[in-house]
Amino acid sequence: MNKILTKITTKSIFIFCIFFSIESFSQNIDYSLIPYRKADKWGFVNADKTIIISPKYDDARWFSEGLAAVKLGTKWGYINTAGKMLIAAKFTVAKSFRKGYIPLKNKVEGDTILFAGASTLESGYEGCINIKGERLAKCPAMPENGMASNRIPMETIVKEKVYSISNSNGLFDKIVDDYKKTGNEETFYVAQKGGLFGVFNSKFETIIPFEYNTMKTIKSDNKTYLHVTKSEMNGIINEDGTFSILPVYYSLVLFKGINENDFVIVKKNGKTYVKDLNNSEIIASGFSEIIYDENGGFILVDENNLHGFYYPNTPIITPQYADIRIVNKGSDYLQIKTTNGKVGYINSQGVEFFEE
Repeated sequence: MNKILTKITTKSIFIFCIFFSIESFSQNIDYSLIPYRKADKWGFVNADKTIIISPKYDDARWFSEGLAAVKLGTKWGYINTAGKMLIAAKFTVAKSFRKGYIPLKNKVEGDTILFAGASTLESGYEGCINIKGERLAKCPAMPENGMASNRIPMETIVKEKVYSISNSNGLFDKIVDDYKKTGNEETFYVAQKGGLFGVFNSKFETIIPFEYNTMKTIKSDNKTYLHVTKSEMNGIINEDGTFSILPVYYSLVLFKGINENDFVIVKKNGKTYVKDLNNSEIIASGFSEIIYDENGGFILVDENNLHGFYYPNTPIITPQYADIRIVNKGSDYLQIKTTNGKVGYINSQGVEFFEE
């Protein structure tokens, strides 16, 4: 019997993703009060667009922990949900309030405190304040479940393997990787022959023919996919050798996305689409660009560089804005920038909470 010996080392590679930046929250936004802009003044409305706090501020942020930062002239202060100014407008920078804790020697969990990053300096942050607007000697620590997700490259650990195997009847020139099928302990080998890639099993039976220019394994949960290229076109093959996505796309990116489902953003004939790994269309209308928003949807860009949005199971928000992004993970609200450069908010149905 042929024996297969594998030597494994590890190294890290980085897959870069582009994300829009927005102020991060600790899952405590009060969505019952929506920042509302009328011309150049800001107030707050409810979901029915009934005005709760009259538009009289020069800017406004979402309520968090019962307080919202509002701007009067060039300085920021904080109001409560009744519209009363609780912390005077004296800050050049005023972030949203959130929970933190101050470690104590005799108390493992420390003391919980509400705080916000704020500054009275023109240069930016000078530290943190409490709900009275007083500067804290030290910014509180953030609880782990309150930390904002990092907009940094995703890191994938890749196994670099060296194989020693008796080549059965010249089946391959080099083995480059291996994987196991879901629920099956049999090993399958990704190999190269004559410059082309294919897959064979431990019985030296060809499972995927040697006809692909590149072949890379992609692990998702307990399942393996093979990202392949053929004649410069991209596709995805399932671990059993059947096609998930035919190799007819000149670009293909696999994501772990909404509801932990796998999906791919693909490009063909100058248009971008979204599919799942059953080859079903998620976004069948082609756009110039589709960008995944890690907070729960897809940013749609048309040929005029206008931006729209798609939430699962809701109508597409037609590209009409200069910029768009979800307010917070799981939120039904989006922050937009109009073509005249003004900020506003809309919901997942496309209802606008601003008036020009």
